Amino acid sequence: MTILETKRTLVRHATHDDAPFILQLLNEPGWIRFIGDRNIRDLDAARDYIDERLLSSYLKHGFGSYIVIEKATHTAIGLCGFVKRDTLDAPDIGYAITESRQGMGYAFEVSNALIDYGYDTLGFDRIFGYTLPDNTVSLKLLTKLGLTYERDQDVNNSGEICKLFVKVA
Repeated sequence: MTILETKRTLVRHATHDDAPFILQLLNEPGWIRFIGDRNIRDLDAARDYIDERLLSSYLKHGFGSYIVIEKATHTAIGLCGFVKRDTLDAPDIGYAITESRQGMGYAFEVSNALIDYGYDTLGFDRIFGYTLPDNTVSLKLLTKLGLTYERDQDVNNSGEICKLFVKVA
């Protein structure tokens, strides 16, 4: 199901057909360094990840992380969407663009459109974003998206302190 369309992308729900892409993306060095190793090493594990992290969120919350498709090539190039965490009282926006498409503005384009979608369609009154302090690209992106720094927090109860940003509708 397509959620939204931007100038260069389609944003849609994940399916099991996306398992090869999920396997690739979740094993890229940037994902592992800044998001974390999810131990997805084969297609079965990728399908389980889709079920447990993506599809279950759509059902439980009415939103989640979505597959980003590049219109020009009809290729999956990233994940972008919203996550509801127990440690935050509003959803946070997350994004990951495959290394082959990084630096081309896709994360901004899709995240910006999704923030509007979150406010206009999902009824959010604020949206968080967070990143590790050394992820300078993500720090710049969150600011460019109009989020402002709020505080340092261990968002995932993992022992890692992150920079937490917020944008109010």
